[in-house]
Amino acid sequence: MAEKTAKQPKEKKERKGDHQKLKMLYLAKILLEETDDQHALTMQEIIAKLRLCGVNADRKTLYLDFEELRTFGLDVIATQASRNTYYHIGNRNFELPELKLLVDSVQSAKFITEKKSKELIHKLESLVSRHQAKHLQRQVIVSGRVKSMNESIYYNVDKLHEAINADCRIKFKYYRWNIKKEMELRRDGEWYYTSPWGLMWDDENYYLVAYDAEHDTILHFRVDKMLQISTIDEKREGKEAFEAFNMPRYTKSLFGMYVGELTRVQLEVDNELVGVMIDRFGKDIPVIPVDESHFKTSVDVTFSNQFLGWIFALGDKVKITGPDAVVKKMKAEARNLVNLYK
Repeated sequence: MAEKTAKQPKEKKERKGDHQKLKMLYLAKILLEETDDQHALTMQEIIAKLRLCGVNADRKTLYLDFEELRTFGLDVIATQASRNTYYHIGNRNFELPELKLLVDSVQSAKFITEKKSKELIHKLESLVSRHQAKHLQRQVIVSGRVKSMNESIYYNVDKLHEAINADCRIKFKYYRWNIKKEMELRRDGEWYYTSPWGLMWDDENYYLVAYDAEHDTILHFRVDKMLQISTIDEKREGKEAFEAFNMPRYTKSLFGMYVGELTRVQLEVDNELVGVMIDRFGKDIPVIPVDESHFKTSVDVTFSNQFLGWIFALGDKVKITGPDAVVKKMKAEARNLVNLYK
């Protein structure tokens, strides 16, 4: 009688986890969230973290997975220390100093609400490891900062960009605050119709630069004070006017974004303030010596009381010498201030 051959035991297969198909995604997530140049994980630690995600893995397959991630573009670095090999993510799309700069900008920007600031910073934190994210939880101290109360500004900016790209006119309503701290519509709630041409950020606020066909002029509007923005199925107007419009020169001439008549003003300035003049009006301004302590210059400004206030703030180190109409206006404002404080 022939001997019965013993049954060979079947090769034991590794049990697959509940989320095995998501293995590469979880592996990338663990490396991106848990590691950086100062923090790394051993193979055993990575296997344990994958297990918590419902994924089973072994050393052999993980070596191949790391190579796949490198091919995909992740900078997976292996470092030998004693008997262990440590793995971490090296280069990322954003460096930590770059993200710190972005976080500071978000926190200090007046036009971004407190709520949106926190949301944006939380999203920026997701671009680094959880260890580095602690360094992004910064507190920028900005004197007198008043955050915007209008959450719709982000959607307004998007709508305006869409209208510009579509070459369409827009309509909107515009508001201001009244003495009761209530939103009050300008023009008794009538629609504003304009052709949007660009957006600029000045004085910590977003402004729409648009062409007003009724008055054949370029105007600007605070984006956070615009309501119910919608496009009109009409082609934009004012292309030639906007092409002739010098945005940098326009923004330099404005004081507090108040509109006025563009005027060339002559100033006599103490030499100590040459840097102030260059910072405000640019290096192209003329600097002509008057004596050992003073120079004279000419600047283009949108003449308004805000410009006069800026001159007042510089004290006796700046004097307006022309034109006569501006000098007279300055004298009148000075007298008014003196009478106010008598």
